[in-house]
Amino acid sequence: MVWLFVTVGVYFFVRWLCSKINSPFANPLLLSMAIIIPLLLWFNVPYHIYYHNNDLLNHLLGPAVVALAYPLYEQLPAIRQNWKVIITCCFVGSLAAMASAIGLAVVMGAEEALLASILGKSVTTAISMEIAEQFGGVPAIAAILVLLAGIVGALFAYPIFSALNITHPIAKGLTMGTVSHALGTATCFEKSQQDAAFSSLALVLCGVFTSILAPLVFTVALHSIM
Repeated sequence: MVWLFVTVGVYFFVRWLCSKINSPFANPLLLSMAIIIPLLLWFNVPYHIYYHNNDLLNHLLGPAVVALAYPLYEQLPAIRQNWKVIITCCFVGSLAAMASAIGLAVVMGAEEALLASILGKSVTTAISMEIAEQFGGVPAIAAILVLLAGIVGALFAYPIFSALNITHPIAKGLTMGTVSHALGTATCFEKSQQDAAFSSLALVLCGVFTSILAPLVFTVALHSIM
């Protein structure tokens, strides 16, 4: 259990540190990894031992996801009023996220297994790994790409919103949920409950749309490299 206390302690420390630093790079997840990974390597702790020590945190992921329903409930009137925009944005965003990533991979000469691994990089880890496995990809690579997509969104999305003067919570929330899944949604919670509500909604819808559209996008990509 010692690594559970280390993980929780590091997290609260970096949360305090991030509150003192006004920078997009002051991200709790990023800084936590920057501390915990070297510690694991220094003490030669295998991943399965670290994972087992943090079973309690892993079991809390389910309730945490369910808790996302509360901010959604608070925004029901806005969701009902803008449901056509929300559905359209999530559909187009899911398709664009897959097509842009896999299209770039095709141009760079990626093999079929890598294409399958890249396909679901903008949705949650569970869905992305399932998509990768279904089409002959490597689930571990898919999980890493999901993490990278989430971190990039968490670091750069709000500075980009500020630079482009994007202030509407629907625009910010849907963007974060579509591109940066759960990590982007967590960043939204730190900024605005409204942003977080729409990001949560986009997170779910994009997971559904990606699962439906992935076979089509992958088939088109395969035809382009044959």
